[in-house]
Amino acid sequence: MVALAEDKQAHEIVLLDIHQFSTIADYFVICSGDNERQLRSIIEYIDEVVQREFQLNPRLEGDVSSGWIVLDYGSLVIHIFSREQRDYYRLEQLWSKAPPVVVVQ
Repeated sequence: MVALAEDKQAHEIVLLDIHQFSTIADYFVICSGDNERQLRSIIEYIDEVVQREFQLNPRLEGDVSSGWIVLDYGSLVIHIFSREQRDYYRLEQLWSKAPPVVVVQ
């Protein structure tokens, strides 16, 4: 998922291992996009590749205009933010005890 987000030039990509702290998922991927067009591109690309490669459909929450979209694949949840919403919600701080597995600036 990190590589897929990178393919669409997502920024500040973080993969957190949350399995010790939550029952909702094992991992969070958190990333940012510059504008609605890029956010849409990241979402569509990840969804397309995951459906083709793994036959998985996410539960989707939020929309591009809100600046926070969640793709929930069960054990892996992807949070795609606008920069403003990411700064506002600060998920990395909320989950600061979860060790980062991958960090891509």
